[in-house]
Amino acid sequence: MPLPPDLHVHTEWSWDARHGSMELSCERAIEVGLPAIAFTEHADWALVHESQHSVDIAGYFDAIERCRSKFKDLRILTGVELGEPHWFPKETAEVLASGPLDQVLGSIHCIRIKGEMVDASQFPERASGDFPGAVREYFRETLAMVESGQTFETLAHIDYPKRYWLDGAKPYREADYESEIRAVLKAAAATGRVLEVNTTRGRVLSPDLTVVRWWREVGGQAVQYGSDAHQPDKVAEGFKVATQMVEAAGFKPARDPMALWRR
Repeated sequence: MPLPPDLHVHTEWSWDARHGSMELSCERAIEVGLPAIAFTEHADWALVHESQHSVDIAGYFDAIERCRSKFKDLRILTGVELGEPHWFPKETAEVLASGPLDQVLGSIHCIRIKGEMVDASQFPERASGDFPGAVREYFRETLAMVESGQTFETLAHIDYPKRYWLDGAKPYREADYESEIRAVLKAAAATGRVLEVNTTRGRVLSPDLTVVRWWREVGGQAVQYGSDAHQPDKVAEGFKVATQMVEAAGFKPARDPMALWRR
């Protein structure tokens, strides 16, 4: 079975992709046989990391056109990953109005702890010993984003905090957060959004089989895939396992390799 498009890739136009390259990522996509690749650069305004900034959208569009001219046999899609768009409606609207975007991902990376913005990667140090409580707040914030009316089609890495689970802690179990996750999934399904299966560059499926099955149970219609690659050699990493998992959850590929997987 051919691989689906990788619809969540970062390059040098994202603040945290120091080893990113749009051109080399296109070469990698061709090498592994992808029908398309989407460059979904970070549009983040919750400044919780040093050197963090939002995408230079004008420069990004120029780079897209150069790659489309060079790689004519690869479908290259534009996109952004909106971080906490409901917190920054003005900035979000400006990015979305800047040009045609094929993929718009909605993401939560941060929550507020004692009034400060804290990234999930900082939960082990900043969650005041209540890591599970921070994770529940993360899902509540994700629900707020989905219900906010912000314009994004795809819900990205729904359980992002599990990437940063505490060593030695009780293992992450979806069942421990079932009510919170199901609330997010129901809201996303009700608004016609797509659930992303994010392979975390071949390391962690986000979400995994349990949550994708819940997505189907609550009426979710479609799934798409993203590697979240931040360097070219990670494009489409983990897709073979991810597609097998999604098919086991009851979603099927279409004849058109560009199409979403549907129930």
